[in-house]
Amino acid sequence: MISRTEPPATISNTTDLAYLGATEALGLFRSRDLSPVELLEAVLQRIDAVNPRVNALTEQLTDEARIAARDAERQYHSNGEYRFGGQPGPLLGLPVAAKEKHSLAGHVLSNGLVGQRDVVASSDHPVISRIRSAGGIVHARTTTPEFCCATVTHSPLWGVTRNPFNLALSPGGSSGGSGAALAAGFAPLATGSDIAGSTRLPAAFTGTVGFKAPYGRIPGVAPLAADYYRGDSPMARTVADAALLANVMAGRHPGDHASLAATRPLPGSWASVEGLRIALCIQLGDYLVDPDVEANTRAVTAALQGAGAIVEEVELPWTSAEIHRVSFTHFGNILGPAMEDETRGTESELAAYTVQFMADARAAAAGTRFLDGLSAETRIQGELAAVMTGFDALICPTSAVAALTAAEHYLDGITAGGQHLEHYWQAHMTVPFNIANRCPVLAVPSGLADCGIPTGVQIVGHPFDDDTVFRVGAAVETVRPWAYRYTLIGG
Repeated sequence: MISRTEPPATISNTTDLAYLGATEALGLFRSRDLSPVELLEAVLQRIDAVNPRVNALTEQLTDEARIAARDAERQYHSNGEYRFGGQPGPLLGLPVAAKEKHSLAGHVLSNGLVGQRDVVASSDHPVISRIRSAGGIVHARTTTPEFCCATVTHSPLWGVTRNPFNLALSPGGSSGGSGAALAAGFAPLATGSDIAGSTRLPAAFTGTVGFKAPYGRIPGVAPLAADYYRGDSPMARTVADAALLANVMAGRHPGDHASLAATRPLPGSWASVEGLRIALCIQLGDYLVDPDVEANTRAVTAALQGAGAIVEEVELPWTSAEIHRVSFTHFGNILGPAMEDETRGTESELAAYTVQFMADARAAAAGTRFLDGLSAETRIQGELAAVMTGFDALICPTSAVAALTAAEHYLDGITAGGQHLEHYWQAHMTVPFNIANRCPVLAVPSGLADCGIPTGVQIVGHPFDDDTVFRVGAAVETVRPWAYRYTLIGG
């Protein structure tokens, strides 16, 4: 695979080309050293070669993608006569893999459910509309677990999606198809969504970048757009590419009244972290963090210290059991009932993890009032704010465990640190920042686990301070470079 420091002339085969970054590709399009048609064909060849083993895609839009790529090529060769106000669209000619839940008009919108395999969307999701308006080419759609309710990606409808670094392991979920697609070279950009870590966990397990934006930054679709835990997300292989897609996806939308007005775009390059104060929290209270995950997290902050950041270790008074109770009280009043409404009459067709999720959510709602959940959420938010006072950002692991098995349902919980945890989500460290829903969180790779797949860290910012988490993420990318470093199946 190519190094990001090599000149374009060294791109010698389709595998190299399939791993070209979005920002780099745009520069080559503009200089006419590369055509959008060439990039798309390299990506399609990569999909043909590798996807049968990874199973990251639900659908390919090959014919219409080729038409769009040829149109983009014509625009780049038209002496500046672009369709976007005299300038090339910010994504013009780039292939983008879209999570299946992001609807495309005229295409199936199943949410991974056998019972909805014939449901056809009547309109594009807002993020799809914006990607297409910016010149992006949606050439493939990516797998999820049913109703995006698991952190592994498999379903009776689509089968098992596997991690390109180790096919026995999961790419995470629920945006596991997007993470696997990026890692396998199927697209330079992909869409995700995040209600409990569904963007950040796949980013960690696949060595990619995922951004959980503050609630309202990126518009969603009613009625679950009103769920303040959730949000739609950009995913990419580099920090600058994630920022590029975030800028396109963000901003007020008439269909989502909670969406926020556009702010100053993320710049794509950032100042150093010299002088920034960063809090390091390894366990977020009592999460049982695998030794290799902890070692990689500490290596990240040590490298940032070497770049001039001031790092101080802090503690939080949380327990994974309490975070789980609080979050499932929330799910039991919002997502769980929505899932039951959507799946009524088709229960026999559901994956076991979906049935378990709805049962857990129902039990939590029956045992705790929504008001009590809100009280706990505001206390957790306050505890985070107190710990982050005096710091510019906080860094912690993304998942306490380094890996999940690809086809497992985890109905009986998970073992972590030699202890049995009641629910496998207690091994993930993402949910607290869905509770702290206005905080931006950027997930970036931190190294390799002992099992051979990547690990990741979360960079948590103060409410709506998106730029700082990208600034820190860009520094991590510089001092702990990961791009194209690992050996993937198929080349």
